[in-house]
Amino acid sequence: MPARAEIIPFEPEQGNACEGRDKTAYIFLRLTPPLVSSPDKIIKQEMYMELQETVITRAIVETFMKKLSDSSELDVAIVGGGPAGLVAAHRLAAGGKKVALFEKKLSIGGGMWGGGMLFNEIVVQEEGRAVLNEYGIRSSEYQVGYYTADAVESVTTLASAACRSGAGIFNCMTVEDVVIRESRVCGLVINWTPVEMAGLHVDPLTISADVIVDCTGHDTEVLKVISRKADVKLFTESGSVMGERSMWAEKAERLTLENTREVFSNVYVAGMSANAAFGGPRMGPIFGGMLLSGCKVAEMILKN
Repeated sequence: MPARAEIIPFEPEQGNACEGRDKTAYIFLRLTPPLVSSPDKIIKQEMYMELQETVITRAIVETFMKKLSDSSELDVAIVGGGPAGLVAAHRLAAGGKKVALFEKKLSIGGGMWGGGMLFNEIVVQEEGRAVLNEYGIRSSEYQVGYYTADAVESVTTLASAACRSGAGIFNCMTVEDVVIRESRVCGLVINWTPVEMAGLHVDPLTISADVIVDCTGHDTEVLKVISRKADVKLFTESGSVMGERSMWAEKAERLTLENTREVFSNVYVAGMSANAAFGGPRMGPIFGGMLLSGCKVAEMILKN
């Protein structure tokens, strides 16, 4: 029978040796079954400082404001924190670019969290597995050419790599508009997602960027803003967002890479946004194309 630990608040009795010791907390740990011959143990935890709530508040506000202020002028702004966006953010930052990623949801990771139909496993092909291996993400061969990986491990590892490379990540931020000068997109207009959800009239803030990457998936949010608000044509066959087609995993994986490219002046698409922009099919819960798309768009930007 495995041991079970139960932690219970402990109040020292009158005259107890523990009584009267300042800044010392005691807890009662009951092990079932006991791991040692003696019954219950008292564990002492020293509290080295008193915490002030206002200091905690100032620490969060001041640190976040510095992070946001430092990201007001960027080399590359990525919109959408799915696997393609996270891989691109990591590689661009590692390549020396000043990068920030803006995700409208509270959680980053896009559709990768849920695997297929909330079964949090993902599938990649041989080429996609090479990217997982590069990040140290474990995978297992299901059958020849098909590999599975834990969705949670995949997302958290990619996110950690992006952060540790120096990319800024801002969640719960929506891109509601873009800045266009002389037929060139040179910035994003951002606001808090809850403001948009509540329908509040709150003016946004602006981020400048030399390059924009739309990784917003099926919705192609940045491209739709450009098409709606500017009298311009995208670099697609129709001149506008063509929309995704029905699921076809094999074709979609190939086209995701082919369609990862510049779609407007200084604006690139990657991941599912690439297929949605150029009229490719969706691929479902296979993520090799997403990972490779993030690699490709970063390489293109670094070369240019």
